[in-house]
Amino acid sequence: METAPLLVEYMDPNAVTYSGVSTVSGGNSNGAVGRRRHSPHHSSEDEEMLDIAMDGRDDQGIATDGVDRSQGEYMDMDHLSSGSANLMDTLDDLPVGIGQYDDFHTIDWLRDIARDRMRHRHIIKKKQEGCWEKVKGAHDAWSGWVCVLLVGVSAGVCAGVIDIGATWMSDLKEGICFEAFWFNKEQCCWSDKNASYIEDGDCGQWYSWSRLFGISDGNAGSYIIKYLLYILWALAFAGMAAMLVRVFAPYACGSGIPEIKTILSGFIIRGYLGKWTLLIKSVGMMLAVSAGLSLGKEGPFVHVASCCGNIFSYLFPKYGRNEAKKREVLSAASAAGVSVAFGAPIGGVLFSLEEVSYYFPLKTLWRSFFCALMAAFVLRSINPFGNDHLVMFYVEYHEPWYIQELVAFIIIGALGGLYGSFFIKFNIMWCRYRKTSSLGTYPIIEVLIVTFITALLSYPNSYTRMNTSELIKMLVSSCGPEDSLELCDYHRNFTQSKPFIGSAVAGEGVMTALWKLSLALIFKSLITIWTFGLKVPCGLFIPSMAVGAIMGRLIGIGVEQLVLTNQDSPIFANMCDSEQTCTVTPGLYAMVGAAAALGGVTRMTVSLVVIMFELTGGLQYIVPIMAAAITSKWVGDALGKEGIYDAHIRLNGYPYLDSKEEFTHTTIAADVMRPRYWRYGLGVRNDPPLCAITQDTMTVDEVEHVLRNTEHNGFPVVVSRESQYLVGFVLRRDLNLAITNARKNTEGVVSNSMVYFTGHVPANPHGPAPLKLRKILDMAPVTITDQTPMETVVEMFRKLGLRQTLVTHNGRLLGIITKKDVLRHIAQLENQDPESILFN
Repeated sequence: METAPLLVEYMDPNAVTYSGVSTVSGGNSNGAVGRRRHSPHHSSEDEEMLDIAMDGRDDQGIATDGVDRSQGEYMDMDHLSSGSANLMDTLDDLPVGIGQYDDFHTIDWLRDIARDRMRHRHIIKKKQEGCWEKVKGAHDAWSGWVCVLLVGVSAGVCAGVIDIGATWMSDLKEGICFEAFWFNKEQCCWSDKNASYIEDGDCGQWYSWSRLFGISDGNAGSYIIKYLLYILWALAFAGMAAMLVRVFAPYACGSGIPEIKTILSGFIIRGYLGKWTLLIKSVGMMLAVSAGLSLGKEGPFVHVASCCGNIFSYLFPKYGRNEAKKREVLSAASAAGVSVAFGAPIGGVLFSLEEVSYYFPLKTLWRSFFCALMAAFVLRSINPFGNDHLVMFYVEYHEPWYIQELVAFIIIGALGGLYGSFFIKFNIMWCRYRKTSSLGTYPIIEVLIVTFITALLSYPNSYTRMNTSELIKMLVSSCGPEDSLELCDYHRNFTQSKPFIGSAVAGEGVMTALWKLSLALIFKSLITIWTFGLKVPCGLFIPSMAVGAIMGRLIGIGVEQLVLTNQDSPIFANMCDSEQTCTVTPGLYAMVGAAAALGGVTRMTVSLVVIMFELTGGLQYIVPIMAAAITSKWVGDALGKEGIYDAHIRLNGYPYLDSKEEFTHTTIAADVMRPRYWRYGLGVRNDPPLCAITQDTMTVDEVEHVLRNTEHNGFPVVVSRESQYLVGFVLRRDLNLAITNARKNTEGVVSNSMVYFTGHVPANPHGPAPLKLRKILDMAPVTITDQTPMETVVEMFRKLGLRQTLVTHNGRLLGIITKKDVLRHIAQLENQDPESILFN
């Protein structure tokens, strides 16, 4: 949905325009004019005005006609006037849906936070009135903790159900448990006490599809039946996932993290965190992962947990009616999502802080930690993997690493950064082509084509056929006596007391595995480019980690054989003991490679390291992981500053101001504000003039004419048409509400009644009753001068959460800068299309 700036020039003489005044970029956009700004140190009059504005009101703005209305106070109309213009309270007459932001618009952080302060102040005052009020105050105090508790528990339950369902459906492509069809392959063989293993780990109770059809395993007919049914099941699962998303919840597609980042920055996307999205995302994740597509379910867990956070926030009006406060719950929910995805509660909190959250006060940090803790506890209680751990790949080796290996770890980090830049560039190119071509109109067909190609090419290679999480588990593990894998085919000296301690010369099986893994590396690196962005729930964490783990395992085996071949070299002297036993752990290299590739794609650092050591349990391997993660980020940033999620935010045109980026240009506010035709006396841009309202010379009919012919969400109020001195700012919704209720409930207010925004109303005994609206006037809007550096303006928008700011010169109103204007200006300075900022 694109919302264009609405700049209207009024030819009607009754409409107020100023040829010498800059224009407003406003309308149904995020860039509509003005907001009230209060600080704790404002005067008592400002406090009184805020008290009046907050009295008995809901917590948000209004949008009743499809046009963005500023976040504004519900005004107690008993206070709006005195004397002849006695406006009645209209709270009972407000339509349903009042107090909500419109879709695809930005919230007003300062107003919502100020409103919550006033609500809290009201509760503190009421506590003195009795025990019941004290109970209500206590409930308000603990409601935040109760809310994040519910979010954590629900996220853990959802994750457990999704993990169990995805594992069962993934095994369904290969066969079925004949005695109990609801068991996956591993559970089926556990339940068979007299398990006799047939082939590839199949037990007596587990029937492959060829065996179920009466064809004995091991011949060509069996292979063809398995191959065909593998492809058919994959197409069925993927087609079902795409169909559910297309029909019931279009927002359930993709990873969800770019949109969650945008929502947490203050953007409204209605339905993105709704009940249907939660249901279809959960079911679609199981289906998409089971289809064998090169995607993961870990990223979408953040979306699922955020849906839980949004739903439960409505049980508590403190959060459900205040969008800024709701984002505190959503930040905690994001932490819970990563916690259940990787079994990493601390890493989840750091991920929320580093990667997705825009506003993260200290109390949100505590609640995020508690939410992530509860989610991990519930998932651990469900035990979906049956291994007493929260994740599938938990390493249990404790071999040391040596300082010489840091060179290899840094090389792996650099390769991870290169892979990340390669993936981001080509994935964005493909997604942009999908958006601009007819391919985007056939999402289900695209999903089926990619699924068919993936299943067709992945089945012949055992490393691409298996579930990606199982592949990573195998790659990061060390070889033991019970392992009969190709990767563990080493020539070991069984005359030693501990033949599996230390490294050994690679056998033919390892060499075969190296070729297969090399092909798997190429295949997964390429197919993920086309898969990420399909209209099914798809995450990027696991595919990226798989590519890195393959790369790391290959390098690890190479280093292992290099050390064994040159164990007499002084370079490797400390890596081999007196018994000529050398210790190199290829699984560690796979772990480091997984971190490097994921860091190269997402550009995470601190949270990535913590997630990796919580994920694998390898606490002693923090230094190698840190070295690879920081190298990956350095190399990736040298080739392109954006991570994959920021790149998708820019591709979708979301109004997201990245707080981590620096604005280094030397432009000023006059270069960006609307209009700019006045500067240097040159016609810079033919912007329409700004529509303003005078403080005491307009009638009700003239104001209504302005409201009918514009869609701005607010209007600056000036002293007069000649002076253009700024008095304040009035919200469109408040103005509409005041006039409507005055006409309905107050005698004498007619079309030619004068509208006053001043404290003094001149006596006019023979004229109609005046309409006094001083109390709804914001007398402290955020303003800047035309010479303010844009570096300062950008920081104001980032740190204060502004939607717009008014521009003045010597106290006279010149124009306005909106958030969309800032984003367009930044895009233009970076030689990008400024019209790519679609939403506002």
